[in-house]
Amino acid sequence: MGIVMRPNRYIAVQKYSEALDLLQEGALIQLKHGQVTCGAELAVLFVETLLKGKIPYSEETLDRLRKIYQHFPKIPLPQKLLDDDDDDMQKLSEALMAAKVRVESCSSFLKAAIRWSAQFGAHKNGSAQLHYMLAEYLYFESPELDIIKVSSHFVRGSNPKKFASTLVNFMGKCYPGEDDAAIARAVLLYLSQGNLRDANYLTDELKKQLESQQFDFPRSDLTQFIEYLLQTLERDAFPLLKILRQKYKSSINREPLFDELLDEIAEKFYGVRRRSGLQGIFGDLFKMM
Repeated sequence: MGIVMRPNRYIAVQKYSEALDLLQEGALIQLKHGQVTCGAELAVLFVETLLKGKIPYSEETLDRLRKIYQHFPKIPLPQKLLDDDDDDMQKLSEALMAAKVRVESCSSFLKAAIRWSAQFGAHKNGSAQLHYMLAEYLYFESPELDIIKVSSHFVRGSNPKKFASTLVNFMGKCYPGEDDAAIARAVLLYLSQGNLRDANYLTDELKKQLESQQFDFPRSDLTQFIEYLLQTLERDAFPLLKILRQKYKSSINREPLFDELLDEIAEKFYGVRRRSGLQGIFGDLFKMM
């Protein structure tokens, strides 16, 4: 309790630098000793102090946030049970619960940091590096993987090459038929941000990494649509986009998000007003920030 009270006194008299030092030190100590909940609370207080002190976004502060992030435990989940007995089930249940706590704690910290970074000098969507950290932790540490949430942070992150390798990893363990949807979702999310460069890079990098591991790039109507879409967006060809959407309607309808993202893409690349003034599914996706 003492390590929280002293920073509070510093904050009360606006000695933000001293408060930040104590909070960072406390968070690192707690996380190092596996006290994740307490460490995360101090980490969130660190971000709240950045907000109260109106501390501008900088590489120095980003490094401090990264250092806290790197101290969040990364513990592999048990891949299988050796014996189907009560002890093993209890251990698995405890491991899953602990993993859930770690992910929720780290997410709370990084989401708060993203909001601060958006408000005080980073990109309007928040720091790309912080989005990448959150995507990485969600993918590798979450016991209940949400690939849509992971992808939404990767596309606002700073490392499309790592995103490609993460998708390759996901494709190696997902259910049949999910691989092409994961690729399409990733590309459409990039394009909905107006980011044609990284959408193309991701597609090329996926093909390269899969080939190096002697795997085939998923071939389906959905991935064919994505390849035609990327070519279409290189030119002023909105009528062709409409034709493609109609021709591949059944594939696009596999996931409601796809149609929503395509409306965003039409607006970004061709200035077409959305059918609805609402941000819909895509807007809701980022309200979680």
